[in-house]
Amino acid sequence: MSIPTHIPLPTSTGPATPAPAAVGERAAAGAPAEGRTAFWDRPGVRLAAGAVLPLLILAAWQLTTAAGLVPAYRLPGPLTVLQAGVELIERGELGLHIAISVQRVLLGFAIGSLVGLAVAAIVGLSRAGDALLNPTLAALRAVPSLAWVPLLILWLQIGEESKVTLIAIGAFFPVFTTVAAALRHIDPHLVEAGRCFGLRGWSLFRTVQLPAVVPSVVSGLRLALAQAWLFLVAAELIASSMGLGFILNDSQQTGRVDRILLAIVLLALLGSLTNALLGLAEKKLLKRWT
Repeated sequence: MSIPTHIPLPTSTGPATPAPAAVGERAAAGAPAEGRTAFWDRPGVRLAAGAVLPLLILAAWQLTTAAGLVPAYRLPGPLTVLQAGVELIERGELGLHIAISVQRVLLGFAIGSLVGLAVAAIVGLSRAGDALLNPTLAALRAVPSLAWVPLLILWLQIGEESKVTLIAIGAFFPVFTTVAAALRHIDPHLVEAGRCFGLRGWSLFRTVQLPAVVPSVVSGLRLALAQAWLFLVAAELIASSMGLGFILNDSQQTGRVDRILLAIVLLALLGSLTNALLGLAEKKLLKRWT
């Protein structure tokens, strides 16, 4: 009896049909069926779910103040805070405070992010740059934001330059840290394959290395934007006469707790709005480069 040396495999002319067991496992794991969006990934569902906790906090806030559990001079009610905002709008001040703060954040974020990307490229792509720059930058990253304030006042006085510089410092480190680490950990086989195709220098960076780190770049930018808003308040403590940080500082001195809460709510809303806009840019970048 002869033993066949070749066993023909069945061929398929159409897409493979998943086994019933595999379909059951996917359904049990909560994965969406092929071509369908998962329930929690639907935009409307995510928007509604994200609004649940803020509404609960607002309701608890209103109930606490209405019941008199906390004195009004310590925690004004939501309507009192809203009235404080309307008062500033009627005086033509609130819009100006918001515009100046947003301008400072965006300018500092842009400067800090660009410098962070440039330095990250030097440190992440060059062993010499890593050895020379990384230890010093790691030490400077540990310096608290308020520690820079006296030095910036001495060097740049109390104008816009000192405030924007402080915000840029805050935006620099998240971008630098995230992107430099991503560049150092690019698959060397991927880089070697690019060199085999004759890519060198800028062409290698643009074609191979940059697409590999785009997700890390976007993550670094998101962290930098959040850090820029955190550094804004410290920046506007530098003898500022306008901005949301000024409202916080001035309201503390005058005992206006309603305006303090108003500034905090506005900072949270503006931070969420700018983060959402960056999220839209993230989708386009990932679609373009990955």
